Amino acid sequence: MKKQNNYWLTYAKATFAIAAIAMIISIVKLPGDLIIKGYYSICSLFLVSATITLSKAVRDEAESDRLINKIEEAKTAKLLNDIDD
Repeated sequence: MKKQNNYWLTYAKATFAIAAIAMIISIVKLPGDLIIKGYYSICSLFLVSATITLSKAVRDEAESDRLINKIEEAKTAKLLNDIDD
C-alpha cells in the first residue's frame, strides 16, 4: 500500500509540474502587452493557491470525520463492554 501511495504522490507532483510549465509557456507566448501577461500570471497563481487551499480543507474535513467516527466506535465498544460485564 505504501508503494502505491508513493506512485500516486509522484504522479500528482509530475502532473502539477507539467501543468505549471505549460501555463508559464502559454503566458510567455501569449501575444499582447506585458500588462496582459501579468494579469494572466496573477490569475494563474491565485488559481493554484485556491486549489491548494481547497484540497487541504477537503482533506482536513475527511480526516476530522474519520477521527469522529473512531471516537464514536470507541464509545460504542466501551458501552458494549460495560453491558457485557
